[in-house]
Amino acid sequence: MPVEVILPKVDMDMESGQISRWYAKDGDAVTKGQVLFEIETDKAAMEVDAPSSGILRNVTAAEGTTVPVGQAVAWIFAEDEAHTAATPASRAEAPALVTQKPTSVPGPADAQLPAVATSAERDAGIRATPLARRVAKEAGIDLASVSGSGPKGRIQKKDVESGVRNDAVAKPAVHVRPTAVEPEAALHASWLREGKNSELAPLVLIHGFGSDLNSWRPMLGGGALDNPILAIDLPGHGASTHNIPDDLHTIASLVEQTIAAYHSGPIILVAHSFGGAVATEMAARSHLDIRALILIAPAGLGPEINSAFISGFVRARTEPSLVAWMKQLVQDESILTKPFIEATLAQSRNVALREAQQLVADRFFADGTQVIDVRQSLGSLSIPVRVIFGAADRVIPATHAAGLPGEIAVHLFAATGHMPQLEQREKIMRILGEVSRSVA
Repeated sequence: MPVEVILPKVDMDMESGQISRWYAKDGDAVTKGQVLFEIETDKAAMEVDAPSSGILRNVTAAEGTTVPVGQAVAWIFAEDEAHTAATPASRAEAPALVTQKPTSVPGPADAQLPAVATSAERDAGIRATPLARRVAKEAGIDLASVSGSGPKGRIQKKDVESGVRNDAVAKPAVHVRPTAVEPEAALHASWLREGKNSELAPLVLIHGFGSDLNSWRPMLGGGALDNPILAIDLPGHGASTHNIPDDLHTIASLVEQTIAAYHSGPIILVAHSFGGAVATEMAARSHLDIRALILIAPAGLGPEINSAFISGFVRARTEPSLVAWMKQLVQDESILTKPFIEATLAQSRNVALREAQQLVADRFFADGTQVIDVRQSLGSLSIPVRVIFGAADRVIPATHAAGLPGEIAVHLFAATGHMPQLEQREKIMRILGEVSRSVA
């Protein structure tokens, strides 16, 4: 049976919430724990995760729709489960109240629905936290005149308060709010979380070889963090350029340029595998205000690497051959869900993408050897560093963590493979929280 996706109750007084943004669309394959949509109430903004893995169907509440608590807004069907345009009855019989004309989506919301008046700011599509909206309303501030400092230009409480202070001194200047387009950046990037506390340093996530920024989403279902979270696609991966730089130094520079386009100020770097070598190079360069470094099964600490995996993974084009190599990544094969496999398979059939990744392998893992070495750079850092390995890693030996300086904390998880961020996601999220609080 399909699994209902309902609007949850996030505080005691909550009776309804507005869906401010969908992160997945009807027909998308989703994974349990992946962020589906964001809701706003009078008190808070919250992201809602998928309750199960499968195919998202029959999305009945568009962005901008106000929905009663407990009402179904979509359903998740199993991969081979039959579905029709008509959705199952929702848990709440009360009709949804909408703040804009809903899209033509089949289901219970097809009935004529009463419209609710909204503020001019919301109708204009301005991104602002609920608290910022309240402060602006009380102070008589037009949000259209406020420049947001949050992720993607979202207006924070402090932005509005700054406008109030300026108003007390002189006639406020007109601020041009950033447009809703992505900033110009060297590589593709995306905010996976806007965060509940904009004062905390954002976590910047850098994936490993053959992956992309979406590979971090399942990890985020393992716990809650208040930090904004930005993820980046490395060259030859995801939606970034297929032009592969000749050296680690240049890749680090591209990542730095991308981060600077999205955020200025302190950050915490979290990186996996090949991304770990890139992140270490960035930390050693000190071009950004990096407050801490968390490396998961990082490359660049020794010459050994599973060359058969690298070669086989890049060549695989069918599901059976791809799954055979994906099993090398984990100790717990239940991690390899159908949506996870299908997403990876879709990438494997992108010939240009795989050719670019072959160039990465040829350049940095030549002749089955890691020809990059960041061990000395890692030892020279004065910021907090955590190194995390799975004891059963079959891609990069966990023994590469041996001999690191004593001030570097090393975490070694038993019965865990090359992807601790998936197999030990709750513990990894706890580590991220500990590091974030320690540098706040």
